[in-house]
Amino acid sequence: MSENLNIGRYSLGMGDRFGQQAEAQLRACLMAAEQGAPVVPVWNKSNREHMIIGSEPSSVRAAAEAAIKNLNWNSEWHVDADHIRLETVDRFLSASDFFTIDVADSIGKPASAEDVKAFVDKHPELIGSVEIPGVAGGATTTRTEVERVANKFLFAVQEAGAIFRHIERNKGKGRFIAEISMDETDSPQTPIELLIILAAIADEEIPVQTIAPKFTGRFNKGVDYVGDVAQFEKEFNDDLCVIKFAIQKYGLPANLKLSVHSGSDKFSIYPAIRRAVKKHDAGLHLKTAGTTWLEEVIGLAEAGGEGLILAKEIYAAALEHIDELCAPYATVIDIDRAKLPSATAVSNWTSEQYVNALRHDQSCKEFNPHLRQLLHVGFKIAAKKGARYLDLVRANQSVVARNVTHNLFERHIKPIFLMN
Repeated sequence: MSENLNIGRYSLGMGDRFGQQAEAQLRACLMAAEQGAPVVPVWNKSNREHMIIGSEPSSVRAAAEAAIKNLNWNSEWHVDADHIRLETVDRFLSASDFFTIDVADSIGKPASAEDVKAFVDKHPELIGSVEIPGVAGGATTTRTEVERVANKFLFAVQEAGAIFRHIERNKGKGRFIAEISMDETDSPQTPIELLIILAAIADEEIPVQTIAPKFTGRFNKGVDYVGDVAQFEKEFNDDLCVIKFAIQKYGLPANLKLSVHSGSDKFSIYPAIRRAVKKHDAGLHLKTAGTTWLEEVIGLAEAGGEGLILAKEIYAAALEHIDELCAPYATVIDIDRAKLPSATAVSNWTSEQYVNALRHDQSCKEFNPHLRQLLHVGFKIAAKKGARYLDLVRANQSVVARNVTHNLFERHIKPIFLMN
């Protein structure tokens, strides 16, 4: 395996749609460090988000660098090219040192029969009784079963290898961190499936440092986890055991860790994640994204005046364009349109009513997860407002930043990473 730039044990993927909140986000990491929980900030933004906003990857690095300088951050930090593919990676090469390789579209596409046979022939240890320490009952497989799993995932791993090597040719060996995203598939990977995937990754000689598998349940944008928390906890623990086993068996990087995508606001599973990470002495990458943009809207509404007026306009436009906004995110949102307030109703809200509806406080009876999900995917509306939106965010930065920092530290970092 090539020797990569190594990411720290605990890391937080932070989205910043409009590039205004890097300092407020970093402040949350500073607070964590002060309390004995070093968390590596990783600023992430996808190609789709850049296309919608009209920004360039260089803007993410510029915002991060400014925050690093202003807050005298002397620890590790990274910029993530989020959900890149071979056709989109080039524009990220100069600005990023962390690459989330997304091969979801290739999962299920069969590899060549020759490649599948060669893989299964190379790995007889995957056939029969496979004992994975910590995984109750281990696994029992047949050659046919290993071939089935290889047919589902091998082509995707080969594509990940091609993307990795393209990045390596441009960035240089050991100059970047690789994550592989396997979460956007139809069902959670079983322990043996994840082991087969990791064996294939090792064969491709990808020094993967974080991997995002599929977990049971719904990971909808900006709202809490929906599903069987006990089943999630079992899968999460099993995955940690498989990773530890694969590191030893296949020579994968010793710091390989789980990545939880759409991890923002999944409050009900944070205790399970915390217990598992502590139990296995494991690392974790928690990826958050659009919640920072929501904290901007909350800040504008809280500020009142022109900020509240604009927040109401953004909701009204999002409601009007709901089909267009939701289509790209259909698999990761569950909006009951009957529970969305009318634009007229919202236009008469006070600051407090708007904030209570949007802020993710499940103890508040006015909290509306359907409105929250719609606004989560509605950042395109704010992008169309252009300077008006950015100027109001900057004019109200103190209240916006307070919400951003509080959200990241109190609701995300503290429940997971402050384990004492």
